[in-house]
This record gives sequence, C-alpha cells and structure tokens, in this order.
Amino acid sequence: MKRRSQLRYDLRCQTTNQTREATVSMKISKSEVHWKARALPEIRFEDQQLTSFAGLIVFQPLFERLQLRQRLRSCFEHLKVSPIFGHASIVMLLIVHLLIGYRRLQDLRYYHDDPMVRRVLGLKRLPDVATVSRNLEGVDKTAVKQLRCLSRSMVLQRLRQLAPARLTLDFDGSVLGTTRMAEGTAVGYNRKKKGQRSYYPLFCTVAQTGQVLDVWHRPGNVHDSNGARAFILACLSEIRQILPQAVLEVRMDCAFFSDEIVSALEALGIRYTISVPFERFVQLKLRCEKRLIWRRSDRQMSFFECRWKPNCWSERRRFIFIRTREPQQRKEPLQLHLFAPYEYGYQFKVILTNAKLSARKLLALHNGRGAQEGIFAELKSQTQMDYVPCNRRSANQTW
Repeated sequence: MKRRSQLRYDLRCQTTNQTREATVSMKISKSEVHWKARALPEIRFEDQQLTSFAGLIVFQPLFERLQLRQRLRSCFEHLKVSPIFGHASIVMLLIVHLLIGYRRLQDLRYYHDDPMVRRVLGLKRLPDVATVSRNLEGVDKTAVKQLRCLSRSMVLQRLRQLAPARLTLDFDGSVLGTTRMAEGTAVGYNRKKKGQRSYYPLFCTVAQTGQVLDVWHRPGNVHDSNGARAFILACLSEIRQILPQAVLEVRMDCAFFSDEIVSALEALGIRYTISVPFERFVQLKLRCEKRLIWRRSDRQMSFFECRWKPNCWSERRRFIFIRTREPQQRKEPLQLHLFAPYEYGYQFKVILTNAKLSARKLLALHNGRGAQEGIFAELKSQTQMDYVPCNRRSANQTW
C-alpha cells in the first residue's frame, strides 16, 4: 500500500510540473502580437497559365505518333484557298473540341483562352465560331472523300495490328434529324419526329472493337438498302486485303433482305445472318401456324429450320424459325390489390443464314448486332453525330 501511494504521489508531481512548464512556454510578448501596417499592399496583375483541360497533354504525343496533322493536310492540298487557319488546323480543333466534351460550335467560347488547348493544337490563338464555320463551308467533295479514306485507313491499320481470327461487321442506318434546311436533307422515315428533315447515313461498324469503319452519307428519304450493295462490298474488300485469312461475318436487319445482297455475300465466301421481314411473307406465317413439332433448345426457346426461297429468288437457302416464350404486356388497367399472374405468349423470329451453327448459338450471334445501337447512342449523346452545324452538305459530312 505504501508503494502504491508513493507512485501516485510521484505521478501527480510529474503532471503538475509538466503543466507549469506548458503554462510558462505559452507566454508571449506584446510585440509578437501587435503589428503596425501603414502602407497599402502592392497589387500586381499577372497572366496565370491555368487550364481546365490538363488531361489533353496525354493526346499530344498520340497526335504526333499518328502524324495526324500531316495526314490531314494531305486531304486538303488540292484546295487553292489558303486561309490563316488551315483546314487541317480546323479539323484538329474539332477533334479536340469533342475530346473535351463539347458538341456545338458555339461552345468554342468556353475555352477560347485555354493555354493547354492552344499548346496541343500548336496555335497562339484559337479561331472564333465564324472562322470555323467559313472554313467548313470551303470543304469540297474531294476533301470529304479523302477524309473518309483517312479515317478508314486508320481503323484498318489498327485491325492489321490486332489480326483477329474472326471479324464481325454490322451494317445499319441511323436518322440524323435537323431543323435546318441543310443541303442534302429530306423528309423521310423518322420515328421520333415525323416530318423533320434529316440525313440517313449508312454505317459499317466493327463488333470486336466498337469502331466505325466507314460512313456513307445519304438524304433522309431513301430506303435503308438503297445502293447498299456497293458500300457493303467495298467495306468487305478493304477488310479482305488486310486480313486475308480471317473469317468474316456480316450481320444485318430485315432492310437488307434481298437476293442481290445475299448472292454477293455468298460469292465472296462471307458468313451472314439477316433478319427476315416476317410480316411480308404469308408463306412463312403459314409454316409457323401449321408446325406441330418444334425442337426445344431451352425452357424459353424452340426452333425448326428449313430450306426455302421467295418466288423471285434464284435458289433455296437456310431459314431458322425461332419462337421464344415471353410474358405479354398488360395494357388494361391493373388493380393493385389483386394478384395478376403473368400471361405468356410466343414471339416469332426468322433468320436467314449460311453459318453452320446451332439455333441457340446463331440467335446469340445475331442478337449481338444490338451493340451497334449502343454505338449510335454514344455517338449521338456524347459526340457530334446528332448535330448538324452548317447548311452545306460537304461541311456537315466533314463534321
């Protein structure tokens, strides 16, 4: 007990001494507290090199490695007019414009004095909106054609480096609506805004990489398959030159269901899957109605296949009839306090193909073309595809 009481006393003494030392050290003089300031502070105006787009520094060596500026200049060499801001610099500006998240030309004013943008572009000052618009108006058809060749060659160069054993190409069109009376626009199919003028370009996308191989610009009043055969064969020819040993696959919707396109694909040895316009052929409906035995693939899907041809076709081909069991949508009012069981029905689909795959694998392959709609959605919402900036067709094609 004596030892414990002695220890407590020693600890109390040590704590008291430490508190006194801390109290003594906190004492400061008045001269350390007060300060007399008579002169006004000096104000200097300096040019601060601040940027909101520091991430652009990553793209500067990429542009140099690709020699993008030199390759763009070669696309406009035939133009006699040489403005202060060359066409190559304007196109480079538009590329950076999209990289930093802007879409409309009027958005140039938000970064007009940004030093990082000027550094990447190699310019001491950026052009205004009117200059960019006038420069785009000066682009002709030859320049647009060469820009398409440049874009296509860059995608093909990347595919040559990857060297995939199988390459899948998707072909489809997308509506680009506008309120302008722009050159080359027309009133055509527009499910969202009927009667609006639009372009209706045809796209070729690479499923494995998500890249756009080529775009064929068309007015909005044409059918999806109008002149598509030449465009499809041109894209396949370019791919075949760089990947002679690869297996090429083509996926298309019912707009490309024609004997002319199918025969051309078979002549080149291309594997294809094409949706069949089921509602146009009464014979196909009768086959589904009269069919009693369906081969079951899983709990939801059953199928059968046959060799058939429309009356105007030259030969019979493989058609896969697929039905899937799905819950039907209720359109009548629903009483929430009552139990409403699902009512199931069948959805039918017919696919034309020359691929030697089972129905289940074939359906998975063909449904993969829905990823192209995701590419269109990204191009329209995140970049420039859904925006028509000028009245001239060549300017809009360049954009």
